[in-house]
Amino acid sequence: MNPNHADVFDPTVYLNGEWGPLSEARIPVLDRGFIFGDGVYEVVPLYAQAGGARLPFRLAQHLARLNRSLGKIRIDNPFDDAGWRALIHRAIEANAGPGDALVYIQVTRGVAAKRGHAFPAGITPTVFVMLSQVAYPSDASRAQGAVAVTAEDKRWLHCDIKSISLLGNVLMAQHAAEHDALETIQLRDGLLTEGSSSNVWIVAGGTLLGAPRGPRILEGIRYGLIEELAAEAGIPFEERDVTEAELRAADEVMISSATKEVMPITTLDGKRVGGGRPGPVYAALYDAYQRAKAREFANQASRAG
Repeated sequence: MNPNHADVFDPTVYLNGEWGPLSEARIPVLDRGFIFGDGVYEVVPLYAQAGGARLPFRLAQHLARLNRSLGKIRIDNPFDDAGWRALIHRAIEANAGPGDALVYIQVTRGVAAKRGHAFPAGITPTVFVMLSQVAYPSDASRAQGAVAVTAEDKRWLHCDIKSISLLGNVLMAQHAAEHDALETIQLRDGLLTEGSSSNVWIVAGGTLLGAPRGPRILEGIRYGLIEELAAEAGIPFEERDVTEAELRAADEVMISSATKEVMPITTLDGKRVGGGRPGPVYAALYDAYQRAKAREFANQASRAG
C-alpha cells in the first residue's frame, strides 16, 4: 500500500502497521473495539498555513490525554510521543491537500480468539489513524451565535475517559439535530456537565464558570486552554459546580471543542441567552484563541527552521 497519495474521497489511513485507502481498511469482527467498544480515541485539529502545510494544534496535550485514557482502561500505549508524532506526520504527508483537517486516532484492546467480557491475555492493540477534512464555523455563524437544547445526562460515570463507547453522546447529538440545534447541553442532578461533544461555559457577572474537572466530564484539550486564555484576557475564572438555574440565567453561554474552537450559544431551549447575541467574554476568548494558534504555529515553524 502506498502512503504517498490519497484521493480526497478515499484518504490514506494507517491500520496496524499498514498504509492504504480507507475503502480497503478492514478489522476482524472479533476486534474488541467492534464487539465491546473497548478502546479510546483522540481527535487532533490541523490548521492549514499560508504555505500549504497543515500543522497540529496542542498536539502534546492531545497525546498526554490519549496516554491517560489508555492507562485508565489498562491498555499499554503502543507508541511513545515521538512514535505518535512520526505517525501523525506521515499521515499528514500521505493526505496532502488544501484546507484544515482532523487527525483521528483510535486504539482498541485488539482482536481476541473468542467473545468474552474480561480482558484476554496476549493480544496486541489495534491502532487506526486517519485524516478527514473539517470546516470551522463561519464568521457569519459566529456573529449570530448558535442554538442549543438541554437534556438529562444519562451517561456512565467515567466520562473523563475518551472512550469509543459513545452511544450516550450519539443520542444527545441526535437530540440536538432533531431540535435544529448545534448542541445538547447536559445536566446531571441539577448541575451542568457538558455537551454531546463539547465542554460548556457560562458567564455570570463577568466571571467565566466551568464545570469541575472529574469523572462527570471529558476534560477537553480546550478546557485548560480556555483557562489560560481567560487569564490572558483578564477574565475571572472559576471551576465549580454550575446549577441549572445559573445556566438558564447566564449572561453568556459558550461551548468549546476541536471542531468549534469556542462558539457562542445565543438561544437555549428556545429562549435568548443574555441579549441574544455573542457577548464580550466570548469575543475576548475567541480573539485570544486565534493569538494562541498563531503563537504555537510560529513556534513550530521556528523549531522546523
